Amino acid sequence: MALYDCLFSLLDVPSSQFLVTDSDFKHPDFRMQLIQTVNSLLALRVIPVFNENDAISSRKAPYEDSSGIFWDNDSLAALLALELKADLLVLLSDVEALYSAPPGEPHSKIIHTYIKDRHQGEITFGDKSRLGRGGMTAKVKSAVYAASAGTPVVIISGFATDSIIKVLQGERIGTLFHQDAHLWALPKEVRAREMAVSSRECSRRLQSISSEDRRKILLDIADALEANEKLIRIENEADVASAHLAGYEKSLISRLTLKPGKISSLAKSIRILADIEDPIGYVLKRTELADGLVLEKTSCPLGVLLIVFESRPDALVQIASLAVRSGNGLLLKGGKEAMRSNAILHKVITGAIPDTVGEKLIGLVTSRDEIPDLLKLDDVIDLVIPRGSNKLVTQIKESTKIPVLGHADGICHVYIDKSADMDMAKRIVLDAKIDYPAACNAMETILIHKDLLKTKGLNDLIVQLRGQGVTLYGGPRASIELDIPQAHSFHHEYNSMACTIEIVDDVHAAIDHIHRHGSAHTDCIVAKDLDVAGIFLRQVDSAAAFHNASTRFCDGARFGLGAEVGISTGRIHARGPVGVEGLLTTRWILRGSGQVVDGDKGVIYTHKNLPL
Repeated sequence: MALYDCLFSLLDVPSSQFLVTDSDFKHPDFRMQLIQTVNSLLALRVIPVFNENDAISSRKAPYEDSSGIFWDNDSLAALLALELKADLLVLLSDVEALYSAPPGEPHSKIIHTYIKDRHQGEITFGDKSRLGRGGMTAKVKSAVYAASAGTPVVIISGFATDSIIKVLQGERIGTLFHQDAHLWALPKEVRAREMAVSSRECSRRLQSISSEDRRKILLDIADALEANEKLIRIENEADVASAHLAGYEKSLISRLTLKPGKISSLAKSIRILADIEDPIGYVLKRTELADGLVLEKTSCPLGVLLIVFESRPDALVQIASLAVRSGNGLLLKGGKEAMRSNAILHKVITGAIPDTVGEKLIGLVTSRDEIPDLLKLDDVIDLVIPRGSNKLVTQIKESTKIPVLGHADGICHVYIDKSADMDMAKRIVLDAKIDYPAACNAMETILIHKDLLKTKGLNDLIVQLRGQGVTLYGGPRASIELDIPQAHSFHHEYNSMACTIEIVDDVHAAIDHIHRHGSAHTDCIVAKDLDVAGIFLRQVDSAAAFHNASTRFCDGARFGLGAEVGISTGRIHARGPVGVEGLLTTRWILRGSGQVVDGDKGVIYTHKNLPL
């Protein structure tokens, strides 16, 4: 109560403790006085806090005995909600909702709306809560009791930020209990597991067809996109118009817009992808283990991919074509701002997939409520690739045991060495910043060698950046030397016509700055001195390091990968632009003629490399 008093007082709201016992509720007078007292306190903006008076409890073992009118805080809350005729009861838990089994189990899924007849027999409860007496079993029992008597109940996480506010605003979080739930026509959404399993089955059929048939699917997709370009543009323009009305940022609207020529460009990249050598079943290594025993290491698809992306409908096309080429199943969840664009693109693409493979190869997730369930399916989904904001990537990494491939930030640097050709430096910097400011490979920070201060080349660069509408911010040194506003942080992705400038002593200081403040995405040096450039390229620990070239070249299509599912700044599996190769893994094929191990008796190992 001291903690409650302290916290409520910060909001200028007093609190008052009510200690009750099981026997109190047996007296009608007490129950009447209870209602009057609570209403009077609420009218005075005093928060009543109820608890059992354990010192004089009528039960023999208050923490174990479940007899009586209430037996723990959850059942007390349900009882009070009914006595006070509450509009809503919110029960806080240490998990985000009720699951069909303990949340750590692989087949467990969130139950958004509890229906007693359906769920009572299929839920498996785990151990008691580490924070209270009864755990989820007690909460469900209390919620069913209150809901059946007329008070709706929602079980939500007590750790999630603003969870109670989100419930009151009608967001679909937690688990709802309602006396009429069995009468509702609940949304007939395809269950997350069914969608993932169907995608895996289709991917296995895709792998079983010939290389030429897989190639033809890609060519058919490219043709279908061009044939439906007018319809795609109509839906995209509707999304863009809605985004303008909703007041979205210019950078988001820029990523959302399918500009003229974009569909043709996407179709062209798909045809290029179709013409690359078939990556499935490619023999990477052949080894003779022993006479008549040959081992092959071959490439194969990862399985089922879940891609969560924001804003960019063109990403859907790139990712879908890469999935088909690599033989993977695919689940896509785009941002709500691109809902119509994504829906038509998905329809066009899956319409080009033959029945022998199945259109469920590529599933489109339309509700964000399905994402938590999908992120739990580590037994059927093999890789998650988030494409979007730092917040999106971080949330997904914290919410799943499935491997996550991607990057949280695109803080790309251009370091201009004292040996740089300044005309070249100006071209590179301007392109890296203004060609597409919203891209993750756009430059966000310019590092300038100290010897270039007060030179005409640097002054001209600053004038040209400002002339193009770029807002300049400085680090501690640059803000003083160049008289520009100081940046609030070096670790900042503008995604707009703005960038940071800082002065460094030499290439080693530039590398140190990049390691401390960068995001290991793409970093560039502009220099004539090849020794200095070599130091930069060897020591900068980024997914891509460039010499005398714009950071905007860090792109799957420009690298000749055909397309990309994203850019990875991690160090496991794939790094940099991730094309077909990044969506493959390996398997071993062993061909023998009846050999057995038998303690290695009589087996003479040769381990001889064979030609491919």
